[in-house]
Amino acid sequence: MTHHHTRISVGDEHGVITVWFACAAMVMVLLVGMTVDLGGKVHTQQRAHATAAQAARTAAEQLQAPRAIRGQTPHIDTSRARLAAQAYLRTAGITGTVTITGGDTVVVRVTDTYHARFLGIIGLGSMPVTGEASARLIRSEGGHER
Repeated sequence: MTHHHTRISVGDEHGVITVWFACAAMVMVLLVGMTVDLGGKVHTQQRAHATAAQAARTAAEQLQAPRAIRGQTPHIDTSRARLAAQAYLRTAGITGTVTITGGDTVVVRVTDTYHARFLGIIGLGSMPVTGEASARLIRSEGGHER
């Protein structure tokens, strides 16, 4: 009777374990990277929306139309409101558009870019984000809306 002994080489096991740890480490780095970068993108998105909202509010606050002449409908100075919103966006360093809809509502749309810290290794180096907000341009005299 001959006995055949199967020999397991310790070096082979060590190689398999090393490959497994390397793969696990890469997966962990990608998961952490996704968490950090997606969180960063959400934060940038929130900033874009907040900037659009503040630009729209600024447009409404900066609106100072002259008193209405008796017998005439009050006129809302939309160009002044638009310029105020555009100035706010320039100061904030964010690109955006300002439009007036319905004659009394300023709509601000902004675009920004989130630059990924980790996901660039899989081709997601930068991600565009957008934000939009609107505000109604109200003319008030003596504390009453006109």
